[in-house]
Amino acid sequence: MNWNQLLSDKRFGMEEYHDRKHDRTDFQRDYDRLIFSAPFRRLQNKTQVFPLPGNIFVHNRLTHSLEVSCVGRSMGNNVARGLMNKYPEQSASFFEIGSIVAAACLAHDMGNPPFGHSGERAISSYFMEGNGKNLEMKVRDEGGRWEDFIHFEGNANAIRLLTNQFIGRRKGGFAMTYSTLASIVKYPYSSELSGTKGKFGYFQSEEETYNQIANELGIHTLQENPSRYVRYPLVYLVEAADDICYQIMDIEDAFKLRLLTCEETIGLLLNFFDNEKLPHIKRIMDMVDDVNEKIAYLRSSIIGLLVDECSRVFLENEEELLQGTFNTTLIKQVNPKAKEAYARCSETAFRKIYKAKEVLDIELAGYRIFGYLIDSLTEAVMNQERAYSKLLLKRIPEQYNINATTTYGKIQCVLDYISGMTDVYALDLYRKITGMSLPAV
Repeated sequence: MNWNQLLSDKRFGMEEYHDRKHDRTDFQRDYDRLIFSAPFRRLQNKTQVFPLPGNIFVHNRLTHSLEVSCVGRSMGNNVARGLMNKYPEQSASFFEIGSIVAAACLAHDMGNPPFGHSGERAISSYFMEGNGKNLEMKVRDEGGRWEDFIHFEGNANAIRLLTNQFIGRRKGGFAMTYSTLASIVKYPYSSELSGTKGKFGYFQSEEETYNQIANELGIHTLQENPSRYVRYPLVYLVEAADDICYQIMDIEDAFKLRLLTCEETIGLLLNFFDNEKLPHIKRIMDMVDDVNEKIAYLRSSIIGLLVDECSRVFLENEEELLQGTFNTTLIKQVNPKAKEAYARCSETAFRKIYKAKEVLDIELAGYRIFGYLIDSLTEAVMNQERAYSKLLLKRIPEQYNINATTTYGKIQCVLDYISGMTDVYALDLYRKITGMSLPAV
């Protein structure tokens, strides 16, 4: 792969209207287009990890995405400077890398359903273990890819949301640049290759879309598996920004929710600094008495450290990234001290945060709510002549194709609608159609 081809400001779905005469670059316009979009705005009411309490403000999908975007831009700018110094004669738009990564970071969670990752698991479980399993043979007999549903993946759904021409919408969906779209796809292969982790990058309905993106940017396939693409290089920066933010911010949120003590939290965060930097970090931290300020200072220092480390790893392995032979994440290649501290945070998060009662409660609720909504809406879409179905289908916005000709398409219509919901909307709809709450008359 080569940077001249990889950094393309051509817009998906609007290739024939390609025009560079703007005050803002096309990548900056990607960022602005996402910020002002309704799906991005709805992230403010989607769970990140913790349920959204009223008295303590923890991260939701919106604040998380904004923070990831800031971190991604910093790394992108670092990498851009490094590449411009390395290739002073190249005409590639290296200076735009920060804008590309920032926009991709904004969009990386836009396909996630409500209730955090439990929403993804609830959808998958419905088709793997629940009533949805009865539709498997019908989907397969019609040529549909059943694995798209039993391994439902928010990353693949983001590409669908950004590129699909929903009813009444323009060609190309959001009409993002090819480079921004490619930067979102962490797993550039179909659900048939998802393996035990169930991760993949695009649904059957968007497979040709990604093929088009890959061909435009010169992303090649693996020699040993031509059905699987190598990663687009800037994906590594988006992934690293996400890794940095969710891990460090989850620790800070856990402290605010009293799942971790002050001593535990500060101890975990100080582990990132070597003996040379530690005295300076402690001295600055001790200048303030407010414990929240102490932790905020440590968090910002760690993010700065990891941004520099991940940028270094990217630049040192740039040739492998272009060849498609870099087979790990940037965060796993940071210096040993930071790597060990990050691992301790991960272990603590798994043990004390992700298994916390509050997190488990939202997962249990997600399963019940999602199971019922998918069951009811799928039943209605598949049996539209029934009286109750006709009433329920009026709740589905017109942009979603309830009249799709295949079972795969009908299921996807339901998942498009449900995955776009906020936590509050999904709960409200569940309560109304079960009769648990009635609108005021």
